[in-house]
Amino acid sequence: MTVHFIGAGPGAPDLLTLRGRDLIAASPVCLYAGSLVPEGVLEHCPADAQIVNTAPMALDDIIAAIQRADEAGLDVARLHSGDVSVWSAMGEQLRRLRELNIPYTVTPGVPSFAAAAASLGKELTLPGVAQSVVLTRTQGRASAMPSGETLANFARSGATLAIHLSIHNLGRVVEELTPFYGASCPAAVVWRASWPDEKVVCATLETLAPAVSPSMTRTALILVGPALATDDFQESRLYACDYDRRFRPQSSDSPFADNSGNTP
Repeated sequence: MTVHFIGAGPGAPDLLTLRGRDLIAASPVCLYAGSLVPEGVLEHCPADAQIVNTAPMALDDIIAAIQRADEAGLDVARLHSGDVSVWSAMGEQLRRLRELNIPYTVTPGVPSFAAAAASLGKELTLPGVAQSVVLTRTQGRASAMPSGETLANFARSGATLAIHLSIHNLGRVVEELTPFYGASCPAAVVWRASWPDEKVVCATLETLAPAVSPSMTRTALILVGPALATDDFQESRLYACDYDRRFRPQSSDSPFADNSGNTP
């Protein structure tokens, strides 16, 4: 028996890895976070699978359900939204399973920040503009923030910020970031990225809060940084004609070389 922790993706049922799909299809028990995982993902479960929505359950209850499956020798597909490596509460479950000597695997999923960037049609790292993406959040009821992990500290880097679980603190986010990025810095909110009812707001730090509807709660992601709205950046050296790299040597043997031996 094995518990398979699976990142179910940001919302669209087809943004699920093939590995995740196959593990779901092979598991007689499925525990899923019903408040965030779309029901379309559950269509991959076996017809006779035991499907449990863990949204109203406490951690002890979830572990008890896994123990019952362990005693029955039944594999469990444990579904979390997005990717399980961030803000999934997977860590505390894995700790319990290690104490109980219950085996598990981890399968990554498409993270929400990647789905939001896709909805915006943006690359979050542009040469000469931003080469780092910071995934962070503001303090909430469920988890406190370490003292050094402040928006101000991250903003000093000038990186693209992907601020999760913080739409309820949007005013504070804008206030803390404006001194570092400036009021005209591009910003966006993507609500329910990849879901059919997805909403996208593109603005600046100064205009963002008034443009966001009060109905855009919980599953909204805040993105901030110059890379969100600029064509003023250098082209990378990766595809430069004179960039010699292992997979594209500069020689007349190149299949793309013209008669002079130059590679376009």
